Amino acid sequence: MHEVSRSDAAALCGELEDALTEREEFLHTACEHREDGGYVVERRNASSAGHRKVFDSVDALCRLYDRLPDSFTADDLDAAGVTGSRRHMLVWHFAEHPRFDCSLASKQPLTAAKDGGEDDA
Repeated sequence: MHEVSRSDAAALCGELEDALTEREEFLHTACEHREDGGYVVERRNASSAGHRKVFDSVDALCRLYDRLPDSFTADDLDAAGVTGSRRHMLVWHFAEHPRFDCSLASKQPLTAAKDGGEDDA
């Protein structure tokens, strides 16, 4: 049997929590991997829930991205059930996060393109 002191267990617990949760910040958006497996995209430095979209997992966000056309705007996210300013936030997030092979194609209207679209923004 392996015994761990209370202080060692508390330190290990903190390290595990840090490993399971991770926050990344980009120019316009930020994201967080939650301990429960959830994935949160939010407008950077926003404090209200209206600027945040919670997904069950990062895979759920990837599936949403995969369903989008090669070039997409905030309106294309309407069909996915994303409403209001969250649609624009997700377009920015797809363009900013290195996980997605996507870039900003236009600011007016806000348009992103998959597979290395032109970045003239």
